[in-house]
Amino acid sequence: MTLHTHQRIRHPVVFRNLEVRRVQQLSPHMQRIVFGGEALRGFVSAAPDDHVKLFFPNSAGEIVTPVMGANGPETPPGREYSPMRDYTPRHYDDVLDELTVDFVLHGDGPASTWAVQATPGQQIGAGGPRGSTVIADDFDTYVLIGDETALPAIGRWLEEMPESARVEVLAEIPHADDRQSLRSRAKFNVTWLERNGTAADQSDLLERALRALSTPTGDTYYWIATESRRTRNMRQWLSDERGVPKDWLKAKGYWKAGPDDNDEDD
Repeated sequence: MTLHTHQRIRHPVVFRNLEVRRVQQLSPHMQRIVFGGEALRGFVSAAPDDHVKLFFPNSAGEIVTPVMGANGPETPPGREYSPMRDYTPRHYDDVLDELTVDFVLHGDGPASTWAVQATPGQQIGAGGPRGSTVIADDFDTYVLIGDETALPAIGRWLEEMPESARVEVLAEIPHADDRQSLRSRAKFNVTWLERNGTAADQSDLLERALRALSTPTGDTYYWIATESRRTRNMRQWLSDERGVPKDWLKAKGYWKAGPDDNDEDD
């Protein structure tokens, strides 16, 4: 059995102001925004599922990011904090100093509301990534499981996979027209699962597709990202029913349907 070694990397905490350069609607529920500027010089994202914190205008239209204090990031006193959300760095071009981020359009929340109206020249704040977990690239097969919020990470995973890998993708989306064109050097298969009106936290399409998926031959790494409760359930099933080792599985709640849900990251 091959010894699969993952690598954890810490990055200096840097806060930046980003300017919108281009906006593209990828599908009815996904908006791609390309940010640019000299502030991006030195940006590092070493893993496909890294995240940056994006800071959006507060009620006064201001971008207020933390400042580094003796105990880490601190809110500037006397100023309204900017709403913030975590997003995947979909692509970074270190020649053009451009960062691509894909936003799910779900009709509410500061990030989605902002992304719908974004136009070139507008600015937001960004912080991080604070660290990266680089997964070993010597598994025989990778199984990537997620809803539309995970598509940016899945797309980047595929593009960065080695040619020798096999990849199975289970991707849940709102409707058929939310499918995206994905590419990879690796041999990969995508199973698109359309909810067609079912609420994302009430769906079980990913769960059923995972149970129906034959156990791949060789060593397999599983990556899961969807609603927090669903993520936990699939992680537990893989551990209990398939006997997947802890180091061969990463499960992350990308969003929460209820206030009592806790994210899992294994």
